[in-house]
Amino acid sequence: MSWVNELIDLYEINSDKVGIIEYRGDMPYVLLPPFHTTVTAQIEVTIDRNGNFMEAKLVNPEDKLTVIPVTEKSGSRTAGKEPHPLCDNLRYLAGDYTKYYEDDGVCYQLYISQLKEWAESEFSHEKVLAVYQYLKKNSLIRDLSDQKIIKLNEQGKIDDKEKLQGIEQAKAFVRFIIRPESSGVFETCPDECWKDRSLQERYIGYVRSREKEQGLCYLTGNTEAISYLHSRKIRNEGDGAKLISANDSQNFTYRGRFVSKEEAFAVGNETSQKIHNALKWIIRKQGSFFDTLVIVTWESNRSSMPRWNADTEDIASEYDEEQDDWDDEENDKSAVSDGNAITAEKFYKAIRGYGQKIENTSSMILLSFDAATPGRLSMVEEATLDSAKYLENIKKWHESCGWIHTKWKDKKRVQFYGMVGVKDIADILFGIESKGTLTIVDANGKRMYAEVAKRLLPCIWSGHRIPYDYVNRAVQKASTPLAYKERNNWERVLALACSLVKKWKKENEQEEWTVALDKEETNRSYLYGRLLAVADRIEYRTYDEKDKARVTNAKRYMSTFSQRPFETWKMIEENIQPYMNKLEFPEQRFYENLLHEIDGLFDVDSFGDNSKLDGLYLLGFHHQAYDLRTKKTSFNEKEEE
Repeated sequence: MSWVNELIDLYEINSDKVGIIEYRGDMPYVLLPPFHTTVTAQIEVTIDRNGNFMEAKLVNPEDKLTVIPVTEKSGSRTAGKEPHPLCDNLRYLAGDYTKYYEDDGVCYQLYISQLKEWAESEFSHEKVLAVYQYLKKNSLIRDLSDQKIIKLNEQGKIDDKEKLQGIEQAKAFVRFIIRPESSGVFETCPDECWKDRSLQERYIGYVRSREKEQGLCYLTGNTEAISYLHSRKIRNEGDGAKLISANDSQNFTYRGRFVSKEEAFAVGNETSQKIHNALKWIIRKQGSFFDTLVIVTWESNRSSMPRWNADTEDIASEYDEEQDDWDDEENDKSAVSDGNAITAEKFYKAIRGYGQKIENTSSMILLSFDAATPGRLSMVEEATLDSAKYLENIKKWHESCGWIHTKWKDKKRVQFYGMVGVKDIADILFGIESKGTLTIVDANGKRMYAEVAKRLLPCIWSGHRIPYDYVNRAVQKASTPLAYKERNNWERVLALACSLVKKWKKENEQEEWTVALDKEETNRSYLYGRLLAVADRIEYRTYDEKDKARVTNAKRYMSTFSQRPFETWKMIEENIQPYMNKLEFPEQRFYENLLHEIDGLFDVDSFGDNSKLDGLYLLGFHHQAYDLRTKKTSFNEKEEE
């Protein structure tokens, strides 16, 4: 099935949500009816059903999203004068606009004549009649001025220096509330015009009744009214880029290939409306934004699914929020342990829980859009995958990259086993320290969010191999701990490097690695990493509280050590001797024996090899360091967070 049909099906299956404003955090979104769009209103005017003014006030900023009817031309209005059918800005609505602002009054004449046609048609509505009766009186600016909504200057004109919620007063957008009497149709309908489904249905019928010429829709094969003006505001309310657009005939876009634009491409008006409205709705509902790139996925049967770009902890906690309790039929034996107190139990339960809700015929759809120019939006990715396969690939990604990571959530430091999210990967690989955390701060650098998403999407969605340049970059950054002021930031880099190295080793060398220390591994890079961790621990054990900010010799030489390990290890070993002598005898013997034990796993040639270490040395370093921090010994360890 094509992406067009998927979007049309998405619109039809969610038809019960049409016209209902919902929220994603603080961001409102709505599945629009055909021939409607959303705007941001600044002024709210209340009148009675007879068109008498009652009151006016500024719109609550949290409730500013407004659904309005549009014509084919007004929906694509940029610099033209095509009026919206019902709600618009002051230039169109106010018959007394020219008295308070320099204007030719054409916009009002176009608007009121268009509104009159609707009000006098068989598809009229009580709210339309009320608005028409009120605006015929040519008193809107005066009423708003009396209510202290519009401020006038000393000359009695609209003051250009004053603004309403960041918008020039003269360009403010107005919406209407119609107060009902005690009886009539208004009893079952909202007073707000933008929430009244009966009003929306009347306008849809009105537009359909005026459609005359019909043609073949190239997307569906149906015969319907054709439109060559298509919707914008796809990624967000301020987005001017269009997915379907063309120059006019004067620029000869189709010259030399077709006789007319109809031969080049034709899309049915309602088909276009449904496609664009469904796309806007699903993007705002659950799209993922990476700078100008937006990637949206959904399940064909409306089942909730784990987000492909989320970290392991988010997937588990989001599922936990949807359920009253976990599946009692599963026990702890079914979970995969990572060898320490932090497990992936909730993640696996979440994957099983999502799997129980899907059907055999359901699928996951992915669409991705980006804009090369401000006016043109392109589809950069389209994919469809069986829902069960999608869950399997999500599980595989978090499993194959599984490591111990930390993050801040609700102002608390959270530690979890799994994989970090895609945006975190971009921040760690390409960000810098800012306000105590790693992030991409440069405006041009934010394009890396989109680049990382594009590169990792096939790995997560389809199970492709991890890009080696990302593995190499993570290893290089983890090898330079002195580049980070905050120890936590370097530890995040180290954990990501271990995740990527672990995955790369599995994919390319069929090696299985866990977070548990392997005391029998004889790989040269791994053993050198273990030695470095022991040296780091020995020096750290001698630090007092005032020394916590000091950097150990092991970390200071880490970058050089990764390039010339044999040569650098001799310097590090000499430097740790004074610290070794400061330790109590039992602890000193423990570390001496551990160093001898690791040395014994080398063969002579590999130990003396001074060539560059591969990323596996970071796994050895992390394994040994984590083991020493959590290991219970006969001597008293310093308590660490």
